[in-house]
Amino acid sequence: MLFYYSLAAAFLALIIAFYHYRATILLHIHLPERMRTMFPRTGHYTPLSTFSEQINAGMTSSQFDIEANLRDSDTRSGLDDRGTQEVMEIMQQQRVNFDQARLIRQNRILAQNGIDPSGIPLDSKAVTRL
Repeated sequence: MLFYYSLAAAFLALIIAFYHYRATILLHIHLPERMRTMFPRTGHYTPLSTFSEQINAGMTSSQFDIEANLRDSDTRSGLDDRGTQEVMEIMQQQRVNFDQARLIRQNRILAQNGIDPSGIPLDSKAVTRL
């Protein structure tokens, strides 16, 4: 009886692990296109190339107004594609708004470069005042 419980627990753990890492696992498995459509979060990202597309996707706020770029006839094509993708993923995964997702992304970048979220370097040898 204990054997069957442990077998069921191992099977359940395997299912949970597959569900959690499904996006990574499915990228390495060749699936027909019909099956890939059943898993929408497996790399079907299409870059938002213009400011108007980024506004429609919710990539604007009162603190970060890209609608002003449209009003001012900005000649740039839009926001950085990689940064836009990261912010959209944070918004979906953590269920936060645009400003919070930008803050989370910026804090990650600062941490990768050894900087505290307040802007102070984490390196003890860094000169912060004269």
